[in-house]
Amino acid sequence: MKKIVECVPNFSEGRDRNVIDAITAEIEKGGEVKLLDVDPGEATNRTVVTFVGEPEAVVEAALRGMKKAAELIDMRNHHGAHPRMGATDVCPIIPVSGITLEECAEIARNLAKRASEELGIPCYCYEASAFTPERKNLAVCREGEYEGLAERMGNPEKGPDFGNRPFDEDVARTGCTAVGARDFLIAVNFNLNTTSTRRANAIAFDVREKGRPQREGGKPNGKPMKDENGNVIMLPGTLKATKAIGWFIDEYGIAQVSMNITDMGVTPLHKAFDEVNRAAAARGIRVTGTEIVGLVPKRALLEAGKHYLRLQQRSLGLPEEEIIRIAVKSMGLDELKPFDPEEKVIEYMLEADKKEKKLVDLTCKGFADETASESPAPGGGSISAYMGALAAALGSMVANLSAHKAGWDDRWEEFSNYAVRGRELQDKLIDLVDEDTAAFNRIMAVFAMPKKTDEEKAARAQALEEATLYATQVPLKTMKVSFETFALLEAMAEKGNPSSVSDAGVGALAARAAVLGAWLNVKINAAGLKDKERAGEILNEANELAEKAQEYEKKILEIVNQVIQK
Repeated sequence: MKKIVECVPNFSEGRDRNVIDAITAEIEKGGEVKLLDVDPGEATNRTVVTFVGEPEAVVEAALRGMKKAAELIDMRNHHGAHPRMGATDVCPIIPVSGITLEECAEIARNLAKRASEELGIPCYCYEASAFTPERKNLAVCREGEYEGLAERMGNPEKGPDFGNRPFDEDVARTGCTAVGARDFLIAVNFNLNTTSTRRANAIAFDVREKGRPQREGGKPNGKPMKDENGNVIMLPGTLKATKAIGWFIDEYGIAQVSMNITDMGVTPLHKAFDEVNRAAAARGIRVTGTEIVGLVPKRALLEAGKHYLRLQQRSLGLPEEEIIRIAVKSMGLDELKPFDPEEKVIEYMLEADKKEKKLVDLTCKGFADETASESPAPGGGSISAYMGALAAALGSMVANLSAHKAGWDDRWEEFSNYAVRGRELQDKLIDLVDEDTAAFNRIMAVFAMPKKTDEEKAARAQALEEATLYATQVPLKTMKVSFETFALLEAMAEKGNPSSVSDAGVGALAARAAVLGAWLNVKINAAGLKDKERAGEILNEANELAEKAQEYEKKILEIVNQVIQK
């Protein structure tokens, strides 16, 4: 899975649109990241910018934005209602997909280090990237705000983690930045079949982590109880990592529970929905739907869809689009307005911006026509990968049909696991369709390199060897992944719905074609390698896989024919 992170820098300028536009233009430069939102506030004199992309691109975009902010914003003249200590006040890195919070913390620390060294901006590290427990709290890092920096700078205990030095002219102008890592925050509203804000608030207090004040006698109108230090005693709610209130929305004519989920790993979206449902029902109220504010990572909807499929005892090995559709319908995400995943899911928005042409995005006819054209790619390698994907897809199909077969309800999870495995293999092989063509194009690109001087010839020869090795390794990978589909197809031939056993057999035929087709590509590319020892190692592995594939196909077809003849 491609690594995607979100970055939400807050800049200390919310009134001058020219300054804001100049900063966001720097962030967008190069087109490597997607700018999702620019939210300026006049009273706070602060602009919150949201953009996403792959980690390396996001870091470079953040540095460009910080640099431009340092050039255009003079903190000596800044005034606003929001706490702040720098031209770029905070800059959190947030995991979206394919990456952990711990990895984001390391990215944030490296960003802070580079900002101090390359831009001269002192940086604190907060939340998950903090070096000390107390600095996880942003308020600790920003204590005294900009006006307190002169006293804190140069202090080994209170100064920033990177770029700590005595308060000078540069720091006076740029201030300090807090760079952090936190989990993705999901803003969501749960629609209620009531107009009562008071009841919506009661539900919110039931579930939010903070809970509600403990009252004398346990009575709703009782006086809030306090501890020996004079602090109000709180009765925690049922959902960790959530904040929530109740309100009435004139536009819809309903009350809602408005919630921020601050750690979806602790409280997933579907868990929050189910718990609000439970709390609402206990008060005679029903949740009629859900409204996601802003964007959401794909994993939140996939986890939700799989959760509700499990409750229905249905297979989880469905296409991604179907799983998301289950999530949308289960939580009523389309109650107030149509829910379009292409506009609400971060990963889909990024994919929509991609300009490169992918073979796997073509229609069946389009793919066949592209193969038949005068272009040498796609060729046998891509076709082999696609044959392997079809083999995995047939295995998943038999598993899904078996999981849904009448009378086999107690075996749904067994077949669901097979279907999920098939889906994993299919996704890997689909990626290899384009990777094989990319490998061929990489070799073609080498032939365009100059070769006039000895240095150019040496560089060209080295590039050709590397490209040829890559073009040999890709079909070998196709062989390996395609071979893995045999175990799935064998299980489906033996255990799956007998009415679909022929589909498992066709899958075995496709798997064999995929392995042997990729084998031919391994051999023809390995012949071009100068490193004959490495080529020999690859060929030995490929030859062994090809022999085993033919044996496995024969075994599965024998099982298929036995079932058919019964």
